[in-house]
Amino acid sequence: MKITNKTKINKLLEKNPEAAEILFEAGMGCVGCSMAMHETIEQGCLAHGMTKKQIEKLIKELNKK
Repeated sequence: MKITNKTKINKLLEKNPEAAEILFEAGMGCVGCSMAMHETIEQGCLAHGMTKKQIEKLIKELNKK
């Protein structure tokens, strides 16, 4: 599964539960968040104050797993 900024957080975690650790390290507690069911990775990151550059870096890291 190729992960993009438009990938829904819940779909990411369904397909790759190990991604939760990477999200936690980035300051996102997505596993326990009800918004994860509806938000894309980009929306969640922006809500947590991340820049576009930080989001790109996170997505690259998520695609390595």
